[in-house]
Amino acid sequence: QVQLVESGGGLVQAGDSLRVSCVFSGRTFSSYPMGWFRQGPGKEREFLAAINPSGHRAFYANSVVGRFTISRDNAKNTVYLQMNRLNREDTAVYYCAAAGPEWEEGLYYSPRNAYDYWGQGTQVTVSS
Repeated sequence: QVQLVESGGGLVQAGDSLRVSCVFSGRTFSSYPMGWFRQGPGKEREFLAAINPSGHRAFYANSVVGRFTISRDNAKNTVYLQMNRLNREDTAVYYCAAAGPEWEEGLYYSPRNAYDYWGQGTQVTVSS
């Protein structure tokens, strides 16, 4: 059974940077595409970024292109989300997810049902 544990959230100032991490266990990490999502107060959970198993291709939501970067270290079973120029609208719980069989590189990577496993989330709060 896949388990995902996020960390690295916290309280930051607008304009700051923050990196959140997600450690994967239970299966072979390097076989799984991974994604990051977030859910703000009163909002739906939204897709942010995805990365293929090798780490050589990444995909982003338009809202975070140029500010957020997803990466992975297969030797450490960890996926990261580097977030720059944070603003108050980035306040949310950030979730990592491991893809299921529906995930398809470049074609089907943003819907929630492309992912079978989810972490518990880490809170990011941006103050002005």
